[in-house]
Amino acid sequence: MDNSSGVGVLDKAAIVLGALEAGPASLASLVQATGLARPTAHRLATALEHHRLVARDLQGRFVLGPRLRELATAAGEDRLLEAAHPVLARLRDITGESAQLYRRQGDSRVCVAGAERLTGLRDTVPVGATLTMKAGSAAQILLAWEEPDRLHRGLREARFTATALSAVRRRGWAQSVGEREPGVASVSAPVRGPGGRVVAAVSVSGPIERLTRQPGRLHAQIVCAAAAKLSEVLQQAPQGGAAAAQQAVPAQQTAKATGRPA
Repeated sequence: MDNSSGVGVLDKAAIVLGALEAGPASLASLVQATGLARPTAHRLATALEHHRLVARDLQGRFVLGPRLRELATAAGEDRLLEAAHPVLARLRDITGESAQLYRRQGDSRVCVAGAERLTGLRDTVPVGATLTMKAGSAAQILLAWEEPDRLHRGLREARFTATALSAVRRRGWAQSVGEREPGVASVSAPVRGPGGRVVAAVSVSGPIERLTRQPGRLHAQIVCAAAAKLSEVLQQAPQGGAAAAQQAVPAQQTAKATGRPA
């Protein structure tokens, strides 16, 4: 069967990626697996590496790159958004604060879903809003588990430090107080896709007067539970994300989280 698309360079690039599906390969192994001439295999592999579709391991061998994981994650975004709405609404109702879901886009983060506090003073982040990756608990989450080079670039001019991100990775959640905006506090936790990669951040945010200067003490457990539910939806076989997310927060945590006025 002819698998040619008629666009030779794309066909050859697909052959290179297909060969790397079997695992890491040196240039010599890549030439042998693809049947391409050595200069062609090298040129294609390094071009794919430039676009992060191919990377190198510690031995310098070619491997499938992180961009492929990001694209695979984006393909499952509809399922994430479908599941997010009931989870965020439940999180808002339990905490009494606005809840958001953020995804990273380049050097920014975007609010892709939200559930606003219905009355009173609140932190309003419209769906579609683009926020900085240099401040805020969600930015910390989206950066903390990045590859070292992206992490180090992301820390330039950030309002948090590498030490702070190390603490985020250790405890599994992040908090910020007046970091993104004066008077606003937040707590965030990671949503993980297949393979454990962090693909989004779940957050609750509101005025410091309610969340206090230690917002994690109030809401970290419940935010982590919501993030875990969305992670579960992404990691299971595709089937009715919203239905799977209906029991978004364990009942025993509900009583604990609502033991204070909204």
